[in-house]
Amino acid sequence: MLNEISENCLTLKKVTYLNTSDWTNLLAKSVQIADSTLHETTKKIDFDQPINIQYTSGTTGFPKGVTLSHHNVLNNGFFIARRLQYSDKDRVCIPVPFYHCFGMVIGNLACTSHGACIVIPNDAFDPELTLKAVEQEKCTSLYGVPTMYIAELSLDTFHNYNLSSLRTGVMAGSTCPEEIMKRVQSEMNMKDVTVCYGMTETSPVSLQTKIGTPLQKQVSTVGSVLEHLEVKIIHPETGKTLPIGSEGELCTRGYSVMLGYWNNPETTAQVIDKSRWMHSGDLAIMDEEGYVSISGRIKDLIIRGGENISPKSIEDFLYTHPKVLDVQIIGVPSAKYGEEIMAWVKPHQNSDCTQDELLAFCKNQIAHFNIPKYWKFVDGFPMTVSGKIRKVEMREISIQELGL
Repeated sequence: MLNEISENCLTLKKVTYLNTSDWTNLLAKSVQIADSTLHETTKKIDFDQPINIQYTSGTTGFPKGVTLSHHNVLNNGFFIARRLQYSDKDRVCIPVPFYHCFGMVIGNLACTSHGACIVIPNDAFDPELTLKAVEQEKCTSLYGVPTMYIAELSLDTFHNYNLSSLRTGVMAGSTCPEEIMKRVQSEMNMKDVTVCYGMTETSPVSLQTKIGTPLQKQVSTVGSVLEHLEVKIIHPETGKTLPIGSEGELCTRGYSVMLGYWNNPETTAQVIDKSRWMHSGDLAIMDEEGYVSISGRIKDLIIRGGENISPKSIEDFLYTHPKVLDVQIIGVPSAKYGEEIMAWVKPHQNSDCTQDELLAFCKNQIAHFNIPKYWKFVDGFPMTVSGKIRKVEMREISIQELGL
């Protein structure tokens, strides 16, 4: 493996491999380094220097190397944990990848900054092993993206697991359907679960719900701005800051904003403006109390015959159908309207959910132009390795299958 790395990464000078099964030997090596050596090395390092290159998930295109500093990730982990009210009494189950910001910052750095125990259920996500780890290790907190929680809740053996030790956790990666959030709170005992919103480029969290947030705010928003950060909502085209209650693009400024994309100043300049605001590409609305709701991706917005259609609003409606376990809405090309709406539906196990049934469910309940023209029933969705839905790939597959 090391030979392959050397051959493909010609500028790489050193590779350090950590065998995580041998923590005792790792810790023992610390006594081999003199304090004076440690102090001299520390003097050569500045907190604004890059420490990590984190690749974006690639949900909307080619992954980019996000360059993050010590200042970015250490602060973000600390303030996330403070909202979760972590202490050395907490045991956190982290089934998300450590090579992404969710596992690295929201997970490991949040835990280590507050002395919480890190519980690793497996080397890759497995819903059974995750719930088993929570039960056996008496975890107080559990992490995951919505698709992970859906997979856990849909297990035939779900109710066999004792999850009474859980009190909190993190839902992140993408917007969680309201019905799923309610089930996580009630059926998984995670009454104080928090929603984290952000992006790799902001280390990653900009907004997070607080423990004690009213239920409606908990299930319908991504919380309020994290300490020592700023957020604003702007008009996507003019850049003008919009008043409270208006939908626009969410921007973040502060310590969490990346240094830039690795060796790519042109692309960096497209997302970080001259005032150091990071443009998210997400549509959002802020209310009078500072809570922010995400209404979708600007690039995911479907424009059908001049109507701007939010995929999320249709997804939220279809989630209320008792036979729908998960659903994703995309736009596909149309010669007549520019775009048409397509629904990819994952039904509950052993469900005989049909297109006619869902069309009847939509009729007179949502606007006629919001009702999908195309339907595809699936067992799962194309995903990145970090568990995010790849709508780009869904569109490609749909276009090919429909002959558009």
